Parts: sequence; structure tokens; C-alpha cells
Amino acid sequence: MPARIGVSYEGGHPPQTLREIVQTADELGAGTLWAASHLFLREPIANAGMVLAHTKMLGAALMAMSPYTVHPVYATMAAAALDEWFPGRVQLCFGSGAPRDLESVGLVAERPLGTMSESIAIARDLLGGEAVVFEGQHFQIKGRQLASGPRDIPLILAASRPKMLELAGAIADGVLISAGTSPGFISWALDHVRAGESRSGRSVRKSALVYSSVDSDSHIARNALRRNLGVILRGEHHAHNLSVAGTSLDQAALTSAFARGDLDAVDVLVNDDVIANHTMSGSPTEVKAMMANYEAVGLDEIVLAGIGSAAMLRAIMAVLA
Repeated sequence: MPARIGVSYEGGHPPQTLREIVQTADELGAGTLWAASHLFLREPIANAGMVLAHTKMLGAALMAMSPYTVHPVYATMAAAALDEWFPGRVQLCFGSGAPRDLESVGLVAERPLGTMSESIAIARDLLGGEAVVFEGQHFQIKGRQLASGPRDIPLILAASRPKMLELAGAIADGVLISAGTSPGFISWALDHVRAGESRSGRSVRKSALVYSSVDSDSHIARNALRRNLGVILRGEHHAHNLSVAGTSLDQAALTSAFARGDLDAVDVLVNDDVIANHTMSGSPTEVKAMMANYEAVGLDEIVLAGIGSAAMLRAIMAVLA
């Protein structure tokens, strides 16, 4: 069965651009707009509300809400409030948060497995509609309940490391895998998710963010993603992702190039082989082939990332259709 198509919004584009993208996504039958929670960019809860108000069928996911910056009770309140206005169109995704974001405000993601486990448990209990008493190592609730009553909202866990992936398979309704990951890495990640599923007897929805662009000129399509991909792949946690894909990339040199603002060096380091291994980008024929590779590893949903305009989304959707 073909993977469902979603679209992500990182928070960098102004409201008019987002409105055009989501209305196009709604028109073309995309499933969900994943609204990212990156510190200092545009806030996802407000944007999700506007997205839902300006579309008819498109869902909205609060993507990777970090319990280190937003208490899980508050994140659950936000999702429940949105679901009251737009029933059945809301998802709540938890994640530790980008390390550089957390560092920028003096935070560290301590004991992430326990924190994520408690966050999912709190959200699930609150969405059940009853008064909740919760005594965890990180969070406590003393007999309180949501004013909205019970809400049927899928709970997603953003994960990239083995134990977190297994946790997603064991306790969440879905897993979200980071952008910039190769089909080989996603296959490896989903093996860990399935290990969690086998222990719990659950079956979770499997989604991944995939940087995407298309143009009749492959070079133009790849250039549209080159620097965004470099920002992602410089992270040390992507070393295994690069290794699994057989990608040669000097992460230290890439980090240094960004630090000194040498974008020409970034363009050289993030060469066409890197882009081919970690995106769906190129000519229509190339994008179709890459799409097949991502579908083949077992994804239920491919979330198009790096979409900068409604025109680009329309072009990609035309190819994928």
C-alpha cells in the first residue's frame, strides 16, 4: 500500500507562505501538517490552530513538543483544545528537542527515556478523561483532569536512537523519524520500533520526515536542499545515519564551515552523493525512484520536509501522484 503523504513546517516561513502551502496540501489530499517546535521560530500550537481553521480535511500534528521546554500537561491541554475545535484532525508528538535549541536556553535533556515515557503516560491518562494521579520521577499530577473530557488523539514519539525507538513501539501510537535520514537508516530504526511492538503487542504508525524537492534540472532541485541538509547532518547523532547510508561527509568540517559562515564550503561538503542518499530530490524520474526506496522500508507516511512554497509542494505532489 502506498505511503500516506504529509507535509512539515519548520517555523521559518511567514504566515502567508504557510497559508498557501497548507491550502495546497489540503486541495491535493495530503494527510497532516506537522508543525515543528523549534525554539525562537514560529510557535507550533498557534500555527496548528490557524492551519486547521484555514483547511477542510488536513490534520495537524504538534511535532516533537519537548517536555524540557513545555510541560506535558500543557502540551496535552493544547492538543485537546485543538481537537475540541477540529475533532479527529489533531495529533500530539513528543520528543526530547534539538540539543542546540536546548543548549541555547541553558537546558539539558536529562534521563530522556524516563522523561518521554512519563510524558506519553501523562498525556494518555489525561486524554482518557478521568481525574489523574501520577507520581513519576520527573512529573506529578495530583488528582486533576482535563476540562475537555476524553479526547481521541494519537500520541507520537519522535525517536532516532535504539532505546527510544523501542519505547515508541512499546507505548506510543506512532513513531516519527528525523529528517535527513537515509532509507537504510530508517529500515534500521524501524527494526527497533518493531522490537518494541513485539514486546507490547502494539502496532504503531511509522512516519519519517524526508527532505524533498523536484525540478526538471536536477542541480536546481538539489541546491534547494543542500544547505538545509547540511544543518541537519552536522549533528553528531547523525553519524550512524551517514554510516548506514555509506555517505562520506566530514561532519567536523561541516560544523566549522557553518560556524565561520562559509556557505561555499558547505555546498562543496554536502555534495550530490550526500543529497542522493538522504533526500528525495532531483528530476521527476529521480524523485519517483527515491520515493520507492523510502516506501520499501515500511513507512506508513512520508512527511515532505524543506518545502518552501506552494508551487514546490504542487510540483512534488504531481510527481508522487
